Amino acid sequence: MTSRMLNMMLLSGISTAVLLGCSQQADDVETLASKQDTVQSADNQASRNTGAWGGVYMTRDELRAPNINIVDDSSLPSMENDPSIAEWETKFEGSNAFITTNGAKLYHDSCAGCHMHEGQGAYGAGYYPPLADNSKMQSKYYIIDILINGFRGMPSFHMMMNDEQMAAVTQYVVNDLNGFKQTVTAKDVAQLRHANPPGYDPSE
Repeated sequence: MTSRMLNMMLLSGISTAVLLGCSQQADDVETLASKQDTVQSADNQASRNTGAWGGVYMTRDELRAPNINIVDDSSLPSMENDPSIAEWETKFEGSNAFITTNGAKLYHDSCAGCHMHEGQGAYGAGYYPPLADNSKMQSKYYIIDILINGFRGMPSFHMMMNDEQMAAVTQYVVNDLNGFKQTVTAKDVAQLRHANPPGYDPSE
């Protein structure tokens, strides 16, 4: 026999002895197998309620029941009594469009959410340019054009404000936020208004 074969036989014998030794345990040594008899029965219902499927488990009776909406809408207020709708109606003065011709109210209701109440503009999910202390606001036609057509991320108010309302909010931006001395009239708006409002994306 060559020395190589002897080495292989020796290694094989050692490996077998190690494996046999690992599998032998004294009777008093606790193993996972010896614990099986003492494990309590699992509470399947608790597992269903607290595990990954918690809240999803349904009983046989529930499965047999007619299909229903799992959201209980019985506690929801009616449209007439919905406080969020009431707040919306107050803002729009009772309809889905602006009624007032008060420039300050129009600005604070429709523009201040992005451009801020003092017209200082904002940075956040996007850039909202300041309308106060802005030399571009000296041109009333620049403001009117953007109100009619929108600009980049700003929506068009073509279908939301009439000529008088656009004139009023433009007057507020020109005078109150910037101190420029210009008079803005509904006729100024009518000169730029066209019959085809832009799409939902003003940049299109």
